[in-house]
Amino acid sequence: MNIITAFVISAVLSAASIWTNDFEQAKQQAKQENKLILLNFSGSDWCGPCIKLHRDVFEASVFQDFAKQNLVLINADFPRLKKNQLSKAQITQNEALAERYNPKGIFPLTLLLDADGKVLKTWEGNNGIQPDSFIEQIKAK
Repeated sequence: MNIITAFVISAVLSAASIWTNDFEQAKQQAKQENKLILLNFSGSDWCGPCIKLHRDVFEASVFQDFAKQNLVLINADFPRLKKNQLSKAQITQNEALAERYNPKGIFPLTLLLDADGKVLKTWEGNNGIQPDSFIEQIKAK
């Protein structure tokens, strides 16, 4: 039982570790590693389509394997529950990202950016896309 629990915890932590929340750091990493940036706006504790997108696409092993090789992932989260609130610095950064990239407040909104922050492709909402199809759309940029 302990081995199974450790495996599950390890899998969850490794999935979470490929996401960052620092946009400037993401741009630097993308430049250094010659990768694109995938910026996702989500409401992790209130937006059903956001939760489903993360569960069905972003947490899929095929997507995570692709992302590790090709993308820098950044999540701009806007939780509503008090227990999930972010630091003031993180809230300020996420709001600045929203002003620049999501002024209409669409959730979920996912953007493919180059290392300079230029938008290459946009996905609004969650239309039930599957990980393989999402990867192909990223490749087609």
